[in-house]
Amino acid sequence: MTKGKEKQWAIRWDRLLRYRMIETVALWEGRLTTNHLQDAFGIGRQQASKDINTYLTDFGPGNLEYDVKQKGYCPTKGFTPVLTLGVADEYLQMVNANGEFGAVFSVDNPVRRYTEVMVPLNRDLRPAVLRPILRAAREGKRVEICYASLKNPVPEYRVIQPHSVIFNGFRWHVRAFCEHRQEYRDFVLSRISDEPDITLKGENGAEGDVAWQTMVDVVIGPDPRLSAAQQAIIRQDYGMVKNKLTISTRGALVHYLLQQLDLVEEDGKTAPEVQQITLVNRKKISRWLFGGKKQ
Repeated sequence: MTKGKEKQWAIRWDRLLRYRMIETVALWEGRLTTNHLQDAFGIGRQQASKDINTYLTDFGPGNLEYDVKQKGYCPTKGFTPVLTLGVADEYLQMVNANGEFGAVFSVDNPVRRYTEVMVPLNRDLRPAVLRPILRAAREGKRVEICYASLKNPVPEYRVIQPHSVIFNGFRWHVRAFCEHRQEYRDFVLSRISDEPDITLKGENGAEGDVAWQTMVDVVIGPDPRLSAAQQAIIRQDYGMVKNKLTISTRGALVHYLLQQLDLVEEDGKTAPEVQQITLVNRKKISRWLFGGKKQ
């Protein structure tokens, strides 16, 4: 493991991507062929074979073996991820990326033939808005934006100092200090109507954002109204231990996490088979919910 982790930084980015694909396809599909690399990266069979052999020699010796019946490389029983984390998200991201590139370049990649990934709807995120926001965050500067919200739908100018851009699973927003409100707030990037104008240096970066700097444990468990057998299924679905799963996130992101889990509010009228999970420590983390009482 250590050997591979050290070497990955010494190789070119394009080769690292190919080696990671070798590992990901083998782990999650159980069979890797040179076609995977050829179709995904537009390389020849000789180069694809060389990549696989180099991976086996330099990074994952003993991870793959050629199966004559399957006509491909299969993971061994002792397979250990070296250049990836070995989590499902890596496979899904690869499938989705291949689908996106395929839509542009008409690539027929075997990785995507048997797997489909649903992605969030695209929100209006313009480069002309994102670029100055990221630059201001990088340089610790303030920006002037023309912003509209549901509470104040008429666009108005505000000066903010951004420190982080976040995709919360639904939309993009920037975490920034608002000089009008004199506090750190979230601004949805699609609601900035003009190109942000970078101004002077600011003094309110991420280090002063308490909600951003505070890590919060969100604890979920199976809906207690479910039967013991049903709760066992939910435990397995989420990888819970002793009926609980603890998710650590920033205080500023707690509400968004609960939105993803559909747990911002729990309706006792919703059938437990639909609800499935519950927020165990709601009282303890309520201050981090939008509208919650800050301390």
